[in-house]
Amino acid sequence: QVQLVESGGGLVQAGGSLRLSCAASQRTSNWYKMGWFRQAPGKEREFIAAVSSPGGVTWYGDSVKGRFTISRDNVKNTVSLQMNNLQPEDTAVYYCAADSRGSVDSQTYNYWGQGTQVTVSS
Repeated sequence: QVQLVESGGGLVQAGGSLRLSCAASQRTSNWYKMGWFRQAPGKEREFIAAVSSPGGVTWYGDSVKGRFTISRDNVKNTVSLQMNNLQPEDTAVYYCAADSRGSVDSQTYNYWGQGTQVTVSS
């Protein structure tokens, strides 16, 4: 059973930073890509970022380009999301995801974490 466990969420003021981490129960080097999504109350799930393996190709959602950075560590089996210049509209539950099937779509995944809350105060 694959498990993805997110951590690092919390409350931060606008303009601040947080770093989310996702720990995987299996070797992340075996997965084609890993990504982050978020969902705010009353809104649809939104793609945030993804990173491929091998190669480390990255994709970002338009709303976070230039502010968020995704990275993966295949030795520690983790994927991280550095979030800078956070704004109240970034408030959401953030989910880690992994793709073991090799979908060419950067937003298709078959494993999901339980999520971590990020709240940005104005």
